[in-house]
Amino acid sequence: MDSKIGRVALGVVAVAAAVVLLVVLSSNDDTGSDEGTGGAASASRPAEDEKGSGGDKGDAGKPAVPTIVVRGGEPVGGIEELSYDAGEQIHFAVRSDTADELHIHGYDIERELPAGRTVVIQFPADIEGIFEAELHESDTQIAELRIEP
Repeated sequence: MDSKIGRVALGVVAVAAAVVLLVVLSSNDDTGSDEGTGGAASASRPAEDEKGSGGDKGDAGKPAVPTIVVRGGEPVGGIEELSYDAGEQIHFAVRSDTADELHIHGYDIERELPAGRTVVIQFPADIEGIFEAELHESDTQIAELRIEP
């Protein structure tokens, strides 16, 4: 009888260890920083919804960090329009199903977008105007950044 209980207990422990391992391996919370223009930092995050503009919810139910989802080289839901006041911190994320490079015109910021990873883009809004964020590989605009005085 004791050996049967021991085998059951061993099985339960093995299943629990497998679940913990699965959770640890499936999370994408590696962080890093880019050394490019504007001191922008990028970090990998868990997957957001597939509608674009996903991300963490703020107090008013709005996404705290807008997330642009790119599938097949195109932004899901169309070109994202992001508005900031001059002096604010520009802060958004991009998740692409294929590797590409993001370029923000006017600011001359470029960031690598690894396939299947979310990259957080952050830099000061110190130039007023309207700026395109586009993917180099597919030459597709994914966002319009509007910096108001």
